[in-house]
Amino acid sequence: MIRTVERADRVEGAPAPPGDKSISHRAVLLNALASGSAHVSNFCEGDDRTAMLGCLRGLGVSIKRVRHTDERPCTDCFYVRGRGPNALREPDHVLNAGNSGTTMRLVAGLLAAQPFFSVISGDRSLRSRPMDRIVRPLAKMGANIMGRGQDALAPLAIRGGSLTGIEYALPVASAQLKSALLIAGLYARGRTTVIEPAPSRDHTERMLGAMGADVHSDWPAISVERSDLFAMDVRVPGDTSGAAFWMVLAACHPSARLRIGRVGMNPTRTGVVDALREMGARMTLENIHEDAGEPSADVVVESSELRGIEIGGDIIPRVIDEIPVLALAASLAEGRTVIRDAHELRVKESDRIAATVEGLRRLGASVDERSDGMVIEGGAALAGAAVDGHGDHRIAMTMGVAGAIASGRTTISGAEAASVSYPRFWEQLHEVTGGAVSGDAAG
Repeated sequence: MIRTVERADRVEGAPAPPGDKSISHRAVLLNALASGSAHVSNFCEGDDRTAMLGCLRGLGVSIKRVRHTDERPCTDCFYVRGRGPNALREPDHVLNAGNSGTTMRLVAGLLAAQPFFSVISGDRSLRSRPMDRIVRPLAKMGANIMGRGQDALAPLAIRGGSLTGIEYALPVASAQLKSALLIAGLYARGRTTVIEPAPSRDHTERMLGAMGADVHSDWPAISVERSDLFAMDVRVPGDTSGAAFWMVLAACHPSARLRIGRVGMNPTRTGVVDALREMGARMTLENIHEDAGEPSADVVVESSELRGIEIGGDIIPRVIDEIPVLALAASLAEGRTVIRDAHELRVKESDRIAATVEGLRRLGASVDERSDGMVIEGGAALAGAAVDGHGDHRIAMTMGVAGAIASGRTTISGAEAASVSYPRFWEQLHEVTGGAVSGDAAG
């Protein structure tokens, strides 16, 4: 699919990002293991959702779409009937994680604890991503788990069962790896302790604690012991990573004001807010509140004069998914921006460092690629060009935002990749730019 985006004269409105993917996945998975039933609302849109729900249903979990509550119509709502900790069933077929690394890793942690044989795989992109980081510690806990080759590529074949808690120092700060081990630790004898080299998203710990797990966080150590969970209704806040595209669009466009409602403000996820504020973005948070342990707020962003900064070190785990769109902001800022310590971007849905550099250069930005990031000389006058989404939702959406700022016309091939995490992205971009998007059904 090709989308064409022309420079917008004005950017205004109230785009609504889908429910936070990380929180959505954990809400259905943990409630599937709990005693009782739960209502999960504002569940994330996109192909990743299909993958997680499909894997859990393949394990015998009843998850039903809800169209109405007692009070009003319900959008993106699901009813999860918990099976308790020991009632999952052996799947009849290979579990398909699609393109979702979150699904692959979290479900692998769950399967490692189950007394049956299972296989989990994914699409071509996911099957090329190393899984050795989860295979090694799960094997140390006692699971029989195997992937392809030295990097333990999917499909993963798993015979789980009797696990023993371990203390494990993560080689990198990874919320997915941490969560996989904590989920396995719910079933293990003794204590499972994960030691982080830097802070990462803490949605799993928050939700486990709210659902009654014996979990303790004394950073850098997070521990869990065998626990029973109690079902909990969850209203998922708006995805922070999805909101980041609108934050950058409003901050970088010379005539813009956007209000992004009910965005997740978990401190482990707001690196993009901190980075944009350091760059000088005019941004305010309103209607701040908390639901089921997760803070959220309305984010209002207006046209800003940005400056270059350095992005590296401890902030990287909190901003890793937003680096492509932050690189776009940096290309339009005054001065130099250095992005470092982001090696993980090399093994996402695409090589996001290479893909970002290629796209921004095509649009006229001055960007030098580094092994762990990039150096960007700001002040570019971006001009429309033909760019490639590389089958990666975050690259495709970054190029779409760039097209609304650049002069002339930008065409994005592979634009359908946005559906992985944000199916209504192109429609909402069309709305806030006053009709700047065309090609293959703008709406």
